[in-house]
Amino acid sequence: MRLNSKISIFSFLGVMLALFSSCEKTKSYSELLKEEEQAVNWFLAQKKVALEIPENNDFQIGEDAPFYRMDPDGFVYMQVIRKGDLENKPQEGDRVYFRFMRQNIKSLYESGSAIWEGNATDFGGTSSSTSFILGNTVLTTTTQFGEGIQLPLDYLGYDSEVNLVIKSNEGFTSDASQCVPYLYNVRYFKAQY
Repeated sequence: MRLNSKISIFSFLGVMLALFSSCEKTKSYSELLKEEEQAVNWFLAQKKVALEIPENNDFQIGEDAPFYRMDPDGFVYMQVIRKGDLENKPQEGDRVYFRFMRQNIKSLYESGSAIWEGNATDFGGTSSSTSFILGNTVLTTTTQFGEGIQLPLDYLGYDSEVNLVIKSNEGFTSDASQCVPYLYNVRYFKAQY
C-alpha cells in the first residue's frame, strides 16, 4: 500500500509540475503588448521616422521616405510610396478597394524573417475584391480591417500606395488579441461601376 501512495504522490506532483509549467508558457496581455512595442521600436529604429505629419500634406515619397507617425499614441506609421490622385480623394462613405501584402513584425524581430501574406498577387477569386466603406465603424466587412488601414486616405488619393506599420489595436481584428504588429504595403483603388 505504501508503494501505491508513493506513486500517487509522485503522480500528483508530476501533474502539478506540468500545470505550473504550462502556466509559465502563457503570457499575459500586458507582456504581449510589451513584446509588440519592442518589436515595433526595433523595426522603426532601422528606418527614418518623422514624429509629425508635414504641413499641407507635403509628404516625402518613395522607399527612402520617412515613416510618419499618424496618431499621437504611435499606433500607425506611414511611409508614402505614391500619393495617388490628390484631385480624386475618397470621401466618407465611399467603397474603397485595396490590395495589400503584410509581414509580421514580431516574427521579424524574433527570428529575422517573416513571410509576406495578402491579396496583392491574387487577381481572381474572392480575396481580389477586398474593400471597406471609408469611415464606417459598424459594418463587420469594414471593421475587420481595423482603422489603421483607412488612415492614409485622410491625406492621399485613389491610386496611392503606402507602407504602414500598424500595431494590433488599430490593425485587423483577428490580430488584436495576440498583439501582433504588421508591416503592410497597401494600394488603394476607386470602385468601378
